[in-house]
Amino acid sequence: MIYLCPDILNFDLEQALALASPQRREYALRYRQEQDQRRCMAAYQMLQNGLRADFGINEIPEFTYNHHGKPALLGHPDIHFSMSHCRVAAAVAIDYYPVGIDIETLDQYSEEVAQCVMSDEEMRRIAAAQAPAKEFTRLWTMKESLYKLTGDDHHGDIAHMLDDTAGYKFSTLDYTDYLVTTCQHLLHADGLDT
Repeated sequence: MIYLCPDILNFDLEQALALASPQRREYALRYRQEQDQRRCMAAYQMLQNGLRADFGINEIPEFTYNHHGKPALLGHPDIHFSMSHCRVAAAVAIDYYPVGIDIETLDQYSEEVAQCVMSDEEMRRIAAAQAPAKEFTRLWTMKESLYKLTGDDHHGDIAHMLDDTAGYKFSTLDYTDYLVTTCQHLLHADGLDT
């Protein structure tokens, strides 16, 4: 299931902090800017709501982390999730199978930045696209969602992360100001409701 908070400015931050685990509250309050705290808590609040509504989990979510830093739900190893946020929105994916999600704002395209993180083939696809900024963002969210699924940065070679994705399914949702991409192993790709 995918959960989206399209406006991170319109929710009660104090209430969200009060209903969070001490671990998450402390994490959110490390951010100096309220906007960053809101992003962090909007994603966590959606995780709470999704777990309650669709998975019957009413306790406040606490996390454990693997050696890559990928979070998992304490006490619920059978439920997987991924959280992401951008300047204006937040997204969460929850499933019974491993999942990765990324949300990114559609910003002005920089070829210089793209050349640092995209392969030659991806640069050709971006150059040929009708909307280069959108194609760059789509490819970037694919890379981020794959990383969030696997926890593996392919040995730091981000430009070639998507060279061999035969075992993965990517789904991208296109909104006016941002893109949301999920990634799953093909073996489990039917489990996510997109």
